[in-house]
Amino acid sequence: MSKIGSLGARLHRGEISYDFVGKRKIWYGVSILITITAIVGLAVRGLNMGIDFRGGAVFTTGKTSVSVTQAENYASRAAGHDAVVQKLGNGTLRIQIAGMDTTKSDETKKQLAKDMNVSPESIAADLVGPSWGDEIANKAWQGLGIFMVLVVIYLAIAFEWRMAVAALVALIHDITITTGIYALVGFEVTPGTVIGLLTILGYSLYDTVVVFDSLKEQTKDITKQTRFTYSDIANQSINGTLVRSINTTVVALLPVAGLLFIGGGFLGAGTLNDISLSLFVGLAAGAYSSIFIATPLVADLKEAEPQMKALKKRVLAKRAQAAADEELAEARGGVGAEEPEDATPAVVGPRNQPASRNRGRGRPSGKRR
Repeated sequence: MSKIGSLGARLHRGEISYDFVGKRKIWYGVSILITITAIVGLAVRGLNMGIDFRGGAVFTTGKTSVSVTQAENYASRAAGHDAVVQKLGNGTLRIQIAGMDTTKSDETKKQLAKDMNVSPESIAADLVGPSWGDEIANKAWQGLGIFMVLVVIYLAIAFEWRMAVAALVALIHDITITTGIYALVGFEVTPGTVIGLLTILGYSLYDTVVVFDSLKEQTKDITKQTRFTYSDIANQSINGTLVRSINTTVVALLPVAGLLFIGGGFLGAGTLNDISLSLFVGLAAGAYSSIFIATPLVADLKEAEPQMKALKKRVLAKRAQAAADEELAEARGGVGAEEPEDATPAVVGPRNQPASRNRGRGRPSGKRR
């Protein structure tokens, strides 16, 4: 068996474990710090919304020798707005100008053709009106809201409302971190980004439900025993599914990393960045939140129940009594345990037999004949 498989088996059996729930204040602090950084990034820099949300135009040129920097300068001067230029694999350029008035597209196209020394017919224009962009944005928010509501309803029915609240907090945590990274990096937000967000939310929910299902099974009739508190069993559930969560996350991150770093970075396919970044950040944040946020938060909510408080009190009292008994046993065993080296060994039975019982055991009396 491999080392990882052996580790997973030992974690599942409870032979070894890490106290995730006991150190939850550390994870809460880390998450709050990351979330604050993401919110500051959103407030200061904002999201770079694509033309699908803001409206604008996309111009695709034929094969040209004009550099990306030159094309950005030409497009910005012609349209009066900042332009984003991407070089495609066949030597053509894709020029995006968000927020541009679509009525000026023909004029902008002619100016671009003049500056780049190509014919206007070789430049294809794709226009998106601002009303269409607003509708797309509204649909995206509606889809995200419906997804959240359905998640809460499903978890409340399948498990309980406390787990639904914890999962919702974890999902909001993942969305905030992902959108904050987009604001800090400056990648363009497109419909592909929204698709990526919904995908990673589904993955994060799956990872959380796996832990919740294990927790639900192990906490049946929990109040009928006095060995474990709810937090103890929650920690066992995390450790029991830890290796599975890590393996699933790593396997999912590898192809996404290929899209982001090789496809978008090395090969220059910038159109992949909008979806690959959301998948990469979201998958990592989802795995983190399911282990360090969702389950410890459920433990906090459950430990506030009166019956769980009573159970915890009984468990701690039993552990304190067991520790006291162990100390007392050790103290008793230590007194007189060592004897002097010259001590007389104990003898079982009488030391000396009475003289009367030895009479007549010698040579028989009388004369020999």
